[in-house]
Amino acid sequence: MDENSKKSDQENAEDSCEQGAEEKGLASELAELRQQLEKRELEARENYDRFLRQVAELENFKKRASREKDEAIRYANENLIKDLLPILDNLERAVDHAKGGGNGKPLVEGVEMVLKGFLDVLNKYGVTQISAKGQSFDPEKHEAIAQVESQECEPNIVVEEHHKGYYLLDRLLRPALVTVAKAPDTKEKKRSDGEVEKRGGDD
Repeated sequence: MDENSKKSDQENAEDSCEQGAEEKGLASELAELRQQLEKRELEARENYDRFLRQVAELENFKKRASREKDEAIRYANENLIKDLLPILDNLERAVDHAKGGGNGKPLVEGVEMVLKGFLDVLNKYGVTQISAKGQSFDPEKHEAIAQVESQECEPNIVVEEHHKGYYLLDRLLRPALVTVAKAPDTKEKKRSDGEVEKRGGDD
């Protein structure tokens, strides 16, 4: 009985040791899992903070871009207007000069100078005049308001330009308003029976 009791005590002691070792292992594993969890929670907080900062930066960027776009639209013509101001100055000088009297020639020269300056500024910004008079009528850049009989010009030729047309780069700003030549009417007319009757006396 004593031997059996010893064996049982030994087995119990071994079981107790194994259980203690197992519990130690579980405790160690649990501690490691806790550390890993804390590490992941810290990473998650850092990632969330980074995400919030990036969202805030994106919102600021959107607001700044919207503000800059509004400002760009509002002041889009600033350079053009600056370039037009000297022309306005020249016009005012021409008017002042005209008030002083004279034969009118200096005024004409002044206005011609202003017109040239104005066309130069428009050209700088990609605005070009459309050539019309003497050209073949082109419905893509000319707008005909009248047709006149002409023996000097071939039919469909622009004989008069009422106002000039303009392009902005390759886009039509406005067509030239023109009068176009047509062939003169024949002096013969048809009678009601279909035969041609010539005007004037019979031979």
